Amino acid sequence: MKILLVCMEYDHGDPSRGHSYEYYNFYESLRCLGHEVTLFDYMGEMRTLGKTEMNRKLLGVVQEIKPVLTLFSLYTDQFEPEVVRQLHNYTKTLCFFHDDTWRVEYSKFWARNFDFFTTPDNYGERRYTAQGLPNAIHFPFGCNENLYCKMGVPKRYDVSFVGGWSPYREWLVQRLRKAGVNVHAAGHLWPGGKIEHEEMVQVFNESRLNLNLSNSASWDARFLLSSPRALVNRIRSPKSIEQLKARHFEINGCGAFQLSYYVEGLETYYEIGKEIAIYADPNDLLEKVKLYLADNELRESIAQAGHRRTLAEHTFAKRFKKVFVRMGLNND
Repeated sequence: MKILLVCMEYDHGDPSRGHSYEYYNFYESLRCLGHEVTLFDYMGEMRTLGKTEMNRKLLGVVQEIKPVLTLFSLYTDQFEPEVVRQLHNYTKTLCFFHDDTWRVEYSKFWARNFDFFTTPDNYGERRYTAQGLPNAIHFPFGCNENLYCKMGVPKRYDVSFVGGWSPYREWLVQRLRKAGVNVHAAGHLWPGGKIEHEEMVQVFNESRLNLNLSNSASWDARFLLSSPRALVNRIRSPKSIEQLKARHFEINGCGAFQLSYYVEGLETYYEIGKEIAIYADPNDLLEKVKLYLADNELRESIAQAGHRRTLAEHTFAKRFKKVFVRMGLNND
């Protein structure tokens, strides 16, 4: 199937930060499925042409290559709604919403401009239908099993965290370190900086315990009192709702052990305690880290079970096939 993928080729549109999530997981997964995929890097085009001309070029590309399907991953206000609506004359459109649990009004506005749109929320289809938007498709995060995989390398780190820095995440990491836990942290704005995709997968594989730390702002009194910056972060942050994220599937896709925050619906994807481990609060986080570091057999059992479940149900190849069936498209 001929597909046009409209997304940022680079993380947050910045080539210095490496390829984007969509590039690794959508573009590469669709190509591996045998689809003819063209990537339209709207952020790169907009830097060169400006917003109006980028939108005009997008319309021209669709008219020229005539894709069966055009997939969008939005960021902020890069697209003109009237241009997106014009695409209906030439192609079917699908928009991915990754954060509609907290970007509610944004997602609701843009949903009306596409033939179909996705939601990672377990209740998203019902919620949108009640709002007069019946073309929502449940599409959780997942992983590209060709990129997130077991490497069979020795363990190098006791505990690792890979992800963007935030005040709350730093506070959690520092609590563990003060308790004597050796935590390796990497990612955007951490002292060590962002690491390349291949190195991230290697860290997952080389870690006895991989942390998946919430990026939602916390009301934990200990955090709020830890510094003036903590309170400011809590007040300013729009991320007040826990969300199932890509990292849940990526770490497990590597056959690595994961200790994660809990989010409603996680048990739908993994059996808690058998395929993924969770912590309830900062105190429980420290206790669980000590527990799992001390029990190699338990860690390995959970890691292997999570890996099997991921390959069986949570790859993007399987996710895309279900979406295309729902849209009435031929997967070939």
